[in-house]
Amino acid sequence: MNTQPLRVVIADDQGLVRTGFRMILTAAGIEVVAEASDGEQAVEAVRRTRPDLVLMDIRMPGLDGLEATRRILTGRTPDEPRVVILTTFDLDQYVYAALAAGASGFLLKDVTPEYLVAAVRLVRAGDALLAPAITRRLVERFAAGAAGTTVHRDLAALTPRELEVLRLLAGGLSNSELAQALGVSEATVKTHVTRILSKLGLRDRAQAVVAAYESGLVTPGAT
Repeated sequence: MNTQPLRVVIADDQGLVRTGFRMILTAAGIEVVAEASDGEQAVEAVRRTRPDLVLMDIRMPGLDGLEATRRILTGRTPDEPRVVILTTFDLDQYVYAALAAGASGFLLKDVTPEYLVAAVRLVRAGDALLAPAITRRLVERFAAGAAGTTVHRDLAALTPRELEVLRLLAGGLSNSELAQALGVSEATVKTHVTRILSKLGLRDRAQAVVAAYESGLVTPGAT
C-alpha cells in the first residue's frame, strides 16, 4: 500500500473551481502541488512537479484538456501521472477521446466533496474511475465515429476467458459483479483484468472499455 502523500495538479480555467477543489483535497490530506488555467500550464506543471494525478478540465482556452492529456500521457515514461477529466457534461465527445488517449476516468464538476476525495484515492490506487452507465453510453455514442482516436487492439493474445471478462467489462460491470457473473472470486477477476491490461498494453479499465469497442469485440447496444 502506498503511504506517500497523494500529489495532485488541478487544471481548470475557472478560478473558483480550482479553489474549491484545492480546499476539499487539502482538507482530506491530499497535497495540491500546482494549479493551471489552461492546457499549456497543465503540461508544464506536470513536468515540473511530477504529480500522482491530474484533475483536467476538458474545455479550456488555448490548448484544451484533451490535447494536454495526450501530451502528458505519452507512454514514454513509467512514472506518468493518472489523468481524470473534469466536465460539466456526462455525454461529451471530448471525454470519450480523452479516455481513448489514456485518461483514467472522468468526474462531473458538481461532484460532492466526499466523492471527489474518494475518486482521487481510487485512481491513485490504480483503478479507473468509471461510472459504468455513463461510461457505457459515452462509448456507445462516440465509438463508431472515433476511428483514428487510438490504434485498434489485436485481441488474439487473450484467452477465451479473458475475452469474456473484457466483454463484461465493456458492459460496465464492477469486480464484484464480474465475479458473480463468472462464478469466481474477486481476486480471480482482478488477476484476469491485470493480465488483459498487460497483454494489450493498456493503462487501466477505462482504456479496456474503449479497446473492447474499438476492436469490434463489443458493438454499441450489444452488451
